[in-house]
Amino acid sequence: MSRTVILKTYAHVMSAYRNRELRQALFDDGVVMQDVLINLHGEAHRARRRLENRLFRRDTFEHYERELFPSIIMETLEPHRSAGRAELVSLGHQLMMNLGALSAGLDRPEGTPEETFRLYEFMMTFIEGATIADYLGDREALEDRVRAALVDFDVQFVRPSKQRRLRLLSALERNEISESELPKDVLTVLLRNVDQLALPDDVILRETAFFLLSGAHTTATSFTRTMHRLLLHFTSHPEDRERARSDRRFLQQAVHEVLRLEPPSPLRRRRAVASTIVGDAMTVDVDDMVDLDLVSANRDRDVFGATADEFDPHRLLPSDVAPWGTSFGTGMHACIGQDMAAGTLPDPDASTAAQLFGLVPVAIQAVLSMGVGMDPQNPPELDVLTSRGYFKRYPVLLG
Repeated sequence: MSRTVILKTYAHVMSAYRNRELRQALFDDGVVMQDVLINLHGEAHRARRRLENRLFRRDTFEHYERELFPSIIMETLEPHRSAGRAELVSLGHQLMMNLGALSAGLDRPEGTPEETFRLYEFMMTFIEGATIADYLGDREALEDRVRAALVDFDVQFVRPSKQRRLRLLSALERNEISESELPKDVLTVLLRNVDQLALPDDVILRETAFFLLSGAHTTATSFTRTMHRLLLHFTSHPEDRERARSDRRFLQQAVHEVLRLEPPSPLRRRRAVASTIVGDAMTVDVDDMVDLDLVSANRDRDVFGATADEFDPHRLLPSDVAPWGTSFGTGMHACIGQDMAAGTLPDPDASTAAQLFGLVPVAIQAVLSMGVGMDPQNPPELDVLTSRGYFKRYPVLLG
């Protein structure tokens, strides 16, 4: 009979991440995550990640952060600036969805608000499906809703996007276009290697949905949580409000600190595929579960000090400790988009212009520049249908 072992220290969790005898098992439930990158193991995972890694390079992140994202931010924020108010949960997902769609390879030829809203609704449904392990409502009804959404998503967005890319790939084979004219996105990579990876259409569909939701959800959640922590922090540290408006390195530190305190996925689950050692010389057998308690690991006082439970955007850590703790993982399942979301680690010898700060700090700085503050008549609400501690609504005033 299989058992479950829980690891709670920073060292034990980091060691488990690197253990190749432990397979990802958190997303075994839920139709939207079947056979997507994060759920693969061994050679299947290495083969697909090796291809998709080509997209997630520094030059791609620079293009997003310095060229694409600034205009997306301004276009998305302008209606809220005019209204003098915003709701941070939906705003964060709107901001990040645009880049999630670009990296996934989803075309929006209509370019209308209605088309964007349809894509947003699909994304939010897939997010619910991906986090079904923490869903406190009717799981069977949610699964049915996700299945139906995948069918409609395929018809409305994935198939037309595939057809355009297949035409471009055919044109490339005929030397009618150059390599540089191909879209740089996950869908194009999958279509170019569909035979090599033995990918059926349903797996391509789910992989595209996965990159849409993963490209938006972690960043959007961190956006809202960091805004919340900073607004509270400013009440007792007013000097940091102005610093946050002008210093992206400070904002990046704040984002890293929130990712440490509130990991987007508070629990990672692994299943042993062979007998192996975890924790303090503990043996687990085939099919035993190993739960990685990231909240406890990220507040390990032996690593993060006596104030490990507190939000401190000025926290100093040894160079061998990631400022976000265990939240992005390490080893073969390290988050493929962590540099895009939270930037590269600061180099004290490099200029600020050479650093990538990540999309979350860039978006937060833009909102802070509008004089954001909590709405005293409309307090934030937590989502009671999940145990992950997500905000359901976070109204703010601007100006």
